[in-house]
Amino acid sequence: MSLPPEVLKKVKLLEINTRKLVNNLFAGEYHTAFKGQGMTFADFREYVPGDDVRSISWPLTARTGKPFIKTFEEERELTLILAIDVSGSSDFGTGPYFKGEVMTHMAALLAFSAVKNNDQIGLLLFSDQVEHFVPPKKGRGHVHRLLRDLFYYKPKSHRTKLASGFTYLQGILKKRATVFIFSDFMDDGFDQALRLLGRKHDVVACVVNDAAEYSLPQMGVIEVQDAETGEVLTVDTSSATFRSQYEQAVLKRKEQRDRLLRLSQVERVDVKSSEDYVNPLVAFFKKRK
Repeated sequence: MSLPPEVLKKVKLLEINTRKLVNNLFAGEYHTAFKGQGMTFADFREYVPGDDVRSISWPLTARTGKPFIKTFEEERELTLILAIDVSGSSDFGTGPYFKGEVMTHMAALLAFSAVKNNDQIGLLLFSDQVEHFVPPKKGRGHVHRLLRDLFYYKPKSHRTKLASGFTYLQGILKKRATVFIFSDFMDDGFDQALRLLGRKHDVVACVVNDAAEYSLPQMGVIEVQDAETGEVLTVDTSSATFRSQYEQAVLKRKEQRDRLLRLSQVERVDVKSSEDYVNPLVAFFKKRK
């Protein structure tokens, strides 16, 4: 399938910008934040004072007449899954990028960091259903494919049901994986599915918000459209009463979301779409060390 030139251009520009961040800042943080799956035998070497005597290989020591110890190295290879909410609410933003674009940039940063560490990367796009899944593989070419899918894929649905994506991953991932979930998490009833996913896998919720979602500017009488249902309403944003009611409703929904995330018992990173998205990730990784 041939892709539009503008999609290929976006992928290339994103790789160039992301590579600088990975090389200069991020790859080391990624490596130290995510440990390997265990220790595997590497080699033998002669014993030196101070070595742990429990590591001595007695059969080899008996054959050579010199004490040798076993050395081990971290089994580094990880599986990274990027799970991204592509429902209608991701197509909103008042900064340089929409929320969905911020999610794509964060996913690219993690993907190229994973490639540098020779990890496998997979992709899940979901709305109120599983939209698209790419099984984990290694390599820069595979990351290019994932980014092309992120830019080019057109969701079948604009609605949100987070639990559908979480349940799908729980069923399809047979081995332990690190799962980054990108969404605004403005949904109900996802806590049980997310908690079950977190019991088997290392799950991080990346909560992407936009400041304008919490406070309406005064623009007079305007038409607004629900990005997920398509419903159009006429509202008077100059009305103090309306703005107050709106902000109270949004705050209540935010509190409900945060309660469900706490119940889910997974780690969390908060990102504002109008601000830098790298520092919150770096701060999160440093906290994990």
